[in-house]
Amino acid sequence: MTKSPLTLYLAAPRGFCAGVDRAIKIVEMAIEKWGAPVYVRHEIVHNKFVVDGLRAKGAVFVEELDECPDDRPVIFSAHGVPKAIPAEAERRKMIYVDATCPLVSKVHIEAERHAERGLQIIMIGHRGHPETIGTMGQLPEGEVLLVETVEDVARIAVRDPERLAFVTQTTLSVDDTRDIVAALQARFPQIVGPHKEDICYATTNRQEAVKAVAPKSDALLVVGAPNSSNSRRLVEVAAKAGCSYAQLVQRAGDIDWRALDGIATVAVSAGASAPELLVNEVIDAFRTRFDVTVEVVETAVEHVEFKVPRVLRQPA
Repeated sequence: MTKSPLTLYLAAPRGFCAGVDRAIKIVEMAIEKWGAPVYVRHEIVHNKFVVDGLRAKGAVFVEELDECPDDRPVIFSAHGVPKAIPAEAERRKMIYVDATCPLVSKVHIEAERHAERGLQIIMIGHRGHPETIGTMGQLPEGEVLLVETVEDVARIAVRDPERLAFVTQTTLSVDDTRDIVAALQARFPQIVGPHKEDICYATTNRQEAVKAVAPKSDALLVVGAPNSSNSRRLVEVAAKAGCSYAQLVQRAGDIDWRALDGIATVAVSAGASAPELLVNEVIDAFRTRFDVTVEVVETAVEHVEFKVPRVLRQPA
């Protein structure tokens, strides 16, 4: 049977970022150093394949610190945690390793510095997301107010409109966030922004790569988890950039082939917590159905690397 020709545009950069890579290494090195089990508060990164792989090596994933025994190490996820969590771990004399992405930690430090100057913080983020919870939890309740949309800006009640600063979640849509920042600046002209944009390099680069391939693709697939903020944003960015069909898939088995009937071009990207192995799985699935020509569309080259905490580089 003759296969139909298909051009597959592979967006680059895609997949693992430096913060995710570091967080996974932290769990693996902790198991190597202290033996299994090692506890991890919340999914280390938002990807079921990664989490299942670490679980098989001896990681135990829990949602709260009170599910962890005092005598086993615990790791805090890449998304960051409220200040009360490490404080409680210290009170219990637990061994803990903070795998918070350094770019998320940068936002935490920014928020604290603004607060020291007496400014109330407005955070642009998604309610209930672990990163938002972690950032808002760096300061006492009421010191960080959350906005999710431009409409929220019009409704927000602040303590002093002339004593404000804003920070953002690192995995937001660059374009949507720009609109919310503009609304904040229009309503509160004195508001102070970050020295350098809070949305991380990896989120920005992956969105730019998707914008480059989306307009020339009949369909675009993003490999990533449904609870991954940056992966979901890539689907939204693809749709806004002119791709008529954009789908989030965790694995090749999630592809809706009926929706792809008759296509001649497809683009593939991956969220920052999706391993390249799963991207290759998707490409192989297309090869079984089409005569595939792969074209890599690269919009940036990344050389970022973060060191693991010193405690993991020391002997047990």
